[in-house]
Amino acid sequence: MRFIHAIAAASLAAAAFVVPASAADISGAGATFPYPVYAKWADAYKRETGVGLNYQSIGSGGGIKQIQAKTVTFGASDAPLKGEELQKLGLVQFPMVMGGIVPVVNLDGVKAGDLVIDGPALAKIFLGEIKSWDDPVLIKLNPSIKLPKQAIAIVHRSDGSGTTFNFSYYLSEVSADWKSKVGTSTAVEWPAGIGAKGNEGVANNVANTKGSIGYVEYAYALQNKLTFTKMVNKAGKTVAPTSEAFQAAAANADWSSQPGYGVILANQPGDQSWPMTAATWILMYAKPQDVASATEALKFFAWAYDKGAKMAEDLDYIPMPAAVVGSVKKTWGSEIKDASGKPLFAVTN
Repeated sequence: MRFIHAIAAASLAAAAFVVPASAADISGAGATFPYPVYAKWADAYKRETGVGLNYQSIGSGGGIKQIQAKTVTFGASDAPLKGEELQKLGLVQFPMVMGGIVPVVNLDGVKAGDLVIDGPALAKIFLGEIKSWDDPVLIKLNPSIKLPKQAIAIVHRSDGSGTTFNFSYYLSEVSADWKSKVGTSTAVEWPAGIGAKGNEGVANNVANTKGSIGYVEYAYALQNKLTFTKMVNKAGKTVAPTSEAFQAAAANADWSSQPGYGVILANQPGDQSWPMTAATWILMYAKPQDVASATEALKFFAWAYDKGAKMAEDLDYIPMPAAVVGSVKKTWGSEIKDASGKPLFAVTN
């Protein structure tokens, strides 16, 4: 897998990566979904510029709380804030990168990509209604696999999580029962299972629990050598989690249709689309208190857009399209300003 050599500079088990501090260093906190690529970008950017990034991988809910408390330069969330909330808080939101959320299982004799699951079955599992791996619903989806008579151990996020937001959004799209009983949120009332903190925690719990199922960002599945499943998408096609499938889901997204580019990519149409594709967003103040740090953060994000695409692809993330990057940079120029009204980022053509 391409991921294996890609993140030697940082451990996914850590809650944060920290480089030697300087006056210009940038601080951020939030989503665990993009942590692998942010770590890789931070290491490369530090070598190139001398400016470090301290990013706490604490979950989207924590990132939103920290930016509201103004303890970090930026917050990161996989659950976009709505326009009215952004306006109320004085925040600017923009997407940084895209990726895929995958179901992962721990079943003896089942290899990555062997098992096929569809949305309704996934919802029934996480509702606690499908309790055993030899359930007729799963056997029908997997006629060529000998599924064991083994209890399903559900692993879900325990923290406020954008990954959970996108996962529960998808389940609400494909299951009326899930929508009415659980719904969509960064933190839901789980009907069954055990909780774990971060993508890291879910990955570790699934890796160590026989008969388990969980959901993680694809990079974590690869890094931890977890058994990910294929899925049946909205078009009724069985697809594997690949960069091409994530890109297919994102291909027709209208990023300008929502305030703060808050487009949800789950359950998109198309024969090749991965059904649980997601973006991750950055949150910054339109009028930041620490202008110097905010300026450095925008320089870092511009560098990541311009020079970080290959690094993102190596980790099986999807870079933002050029048109979206151009639009985001114009947003920086028009909306993020110092107290005198001067833009912190100069847009160049």
